[in-house]
Amino acid sequence: MSSPESIALFTHATVEDTADGVVALLDAASAAGVEVRMPPDEAHKHGIEEGSGVVVGEEASTDADIAVVLGGDGTILTTLRAYGGRHVPVFAINYGAIGFLSTVDHGELQEGIGRVLSGDFEILPIPALEVHVDGGARLAVNDVSFHRRPDERVAELAYSVEGEELGCVRCDGLVASTPVGSTGYNLANGGPVLAWKVEGFVVSFIAPHTLTARALVVDTDTVLEVENRSRRYPVDVSTDGRDVATLAPGGRAEVRFCHDGVLIAQLPGTSFYHRLREKFGRLAY
Repeated sequence: MSSPESIALFTHATVEDTADGVVALLDAASAAGVEVRMPPDEAHKHGIEEGSGVVVGEEASTDADIAVVLGGDGTILTTLRAYGGRHVPVFAINYGAIGFLSTVDHGELQEGIGRVLSGDFEILPIPALEVHVDGGARLAVNDVSFHRRPDERVAELAYSVEGEELGCVRCDGLVASTPVGSTGYNLANGGPVLAWKVEGFVVSFIAPHTLTARALVVDTDTVLEVENRSRRYPVDVSTDGRDVATLAPGGRAEVRFCHDGVLIAQLPGTSFYHRLREKFGRLAY
């Protein structure tokens, strides 16, 4: 990528963790003649006012050449969703615990800033999922989950592909995960890890009340349909861990695969398997 003319900046909630990084980025961008765009809440929490080289405006600036995140996977996911389909890559400097989606760790802050301003990185398109529920569509980078509410009975979720019902499972929930998200909620459910180049998404179950429920890898052209078979209890629908809708008793939702849904920046030569080894260690069986 060529050197950017403008960047959008996002940080996680703990201001003191990223304050020095924000200052370093603003100083380097100013010296390079690169404009920094910040949403109003970002500018407010860091005490930054609009001025030379800094524009305070849209929540997700459509004019930015690249979005820079100082934060963990939660902040990275929020930014990726905000720029889904906008052809703006996200360069993330990890300030979280794992940072599986990050480009560099915060100990490499200066190197990361230099790469952002010089365009010294590769752009990797990654898929997303789109859930259609309650008449609307919402994007998920990691996963879409359907889960029972606290203090209510277990969910009864039927799932179908290509019009064929594959089962109705009493469980705490069902999760549909992208290859990127397969190392998250899906992995905790005992589902398989999908390499990022795998063309498909995986369906797994949260605490199924049966010995026959198994994870299923679905191809990219197939629509997953989920139905709440409970007569009384709704289930919550979440994207990347955030509740976005409710599936009423008898309600149906569809999950669709989105090719190249978002763009992430990575260092030249970085692979999925390198990330897996660095963040999770050696796989042992």
